[in-house]
Order: sequence, then C-alpha cells, then structure tokens
Amino acid sequence: LTRTAVPGKGAVVAITHFGYLDFVFAEYLVWKKLRAHMRFLVTKKAARKPFVKAVCEMCEHIIVDRSNGAAAYAESVEALRRGEYLAVLPEAGVSRSFGVRKLKTGAVRMAAEAGVPIIPVSVWGSHRMLTRGGHGLSLKTLWKNPVRIHVSPMMHVAPDASVPEQTELLQKTLQAGMDHCIDTYPVKPEPGAWWMPVSRGGGAMTVEEQIILDEQDREKYKITG
Repeated sequence: LTRTAVPGKGAVVAITHFGYLDFVFAEYLVWKKLRAHMRFLVTKKAARKPFVKAVCEMCEHIIVDRSNGAAAYAESVEALRRGEYLAVLPEAGVSRSFGVRKLKTGAVRMAAEAGVPIIPVSVWGSHRMLTRGGHGLSLKTLWKNPVRIHVSPMMHVAPDASVPEQTELLQKTLQAGMDHCIDTYPVKPEPGAWWMPVSRGGGAMTVEEQIILDEQDREKYKITG
C-alpha cells in the first residue's frame, strides 16, 4: 500500500511545531493524500529512548547528531533524490509563543540541493493536547479536540537562490497558513487562553520571553549534552 519512491518525485515536508503531536497529524495527512509514509529527522538524544529507537529502525527515520549533522544531512539529500518524503520541523524546537519561530536553514538547503519542492504544512490545535510549559496530556483535551491543517502551495528553491531569503519566505508562508488555521478554528478561546498567542489576545508567552528561554535551553544542552 505504501507509495514506491520515485526519483524526482520526493519533497521536503516542512511542519510547524507548536505541540508534541503535530507530526502525527502531518503524517496522517500525507498518508491519506499520497499513500506515502514520511521519513523523519530525529535527534540522537531522542533516539536513545528504547521505544523511539525501535520506531526509528522500523520506519528508517534519520538520526541527527546535533554536534555533527553532516552525515544526517547527506543521508537526507540522498533520500530526497530517491523520491522520499522527508519530514522536517524547521523551527528546531517547540514554539512556546505559538507563533512560527525563526527557522533553521536545513529544509531550504536540502530542497535546493536535491532538486525537490518544499511542502509547507501548518498545524493548529494539537498543542492543546500536549505541549511544553506544563500542559500535559489529558482525556479532557483529547476528547473531540479539533485540529486544523493548512497546506500552502509548494515552494520551489532554485540551486542558486538565497538560502536566508528562502528560509524567511518559508517562515512567513508557515505563519500565513497558521493564521488561516486560527481564523477558521471552531473553538472560540476565552480572553487570555493559554493556547492562544499574545497577538490574538491569548496568554502564551511573548516572543521576547521565548527567545530568553530558548537561549537558556541551548546553554543547558551544551552542558548536559
């Protein structure tokens, strides 16, 4: 049932990352529309967990060593050239402001080098089920919780295109998709709702607060490995 990889027919699937379950809905969408399973980039730290390691081996996901990502990058480009769909979370971490964070350049660079398009996928609502900041999984949030997914038009990156400019364009595209999801979301939030961004009258942390905490996390990562 799985789509056979066809050279020249793959794509980088760039997914927003507001909650821990975003990838589930993106994977479901790709399977429903294309009958294809995506390969994911998974950090070496996450892959140390027995269950995650088993899933990675079974699904042939790509393990990324953050201290030296050259091998994973090369493997990713080769997979794209074979016609695989490669799922990338270009924010490289969960957004706690619930706005699309500044992106890493990997998605754009891989797409340009492999000669494949980028499919921008914005997911809104799954963060209400499970995300950072003490908002754990509960039956109340799972029960009939709506999730909106917006797929923007494919981006085609020329080999000689400006990587920073294309990365900024991807960020704006993902945010535009997210804005559409919020505008059409069937649940009306209460004033100051924790799951809404400040720009929408919500109680999420500000971008400035997020930047400070992200920097603290990076320093902690350097220390703990």
